[in-house]
Amino acid sequence: MARPLPFTAKTDTGETFDITFPLHPSTESAIRVHQLLGDLLETLTREIRRDPMANGDVMQAAAMALAIRARMIAADPAVTSDLARELLENALSGVNAATSTSLPVGHA
Repeated sequence: MARPLPFTAKTDTGETFDITFPLHPSTESAIRVHQLLGDLLETLTREIRRDPMANGDVMQAAAMALAIRARMIAADPAVTSDLARELLENALSGVNAATSTSLPVGHA
């Protein structure tokens, strides 16, 4: 079984996702993965607040960044493409199984 990586993500609307990501067996540093994930999400949030854009455009740019990083690895592109697909599928699995909580909505 893959090692778990717990991560909490909070949206600008106050929704919180408690996620347990399954780490790839060859993960060297879960701590650095956690830190970089947080940094990437903070950067995306900052840029979107500065210049709002469609969610689909954000997802497309993130997918393109993953594809570029996969191609930058000095290995057979078919192998790195397969790895990128596997990592994305595992990450989506973790997110889809996440629990979420929202701030109560009320009227003042």
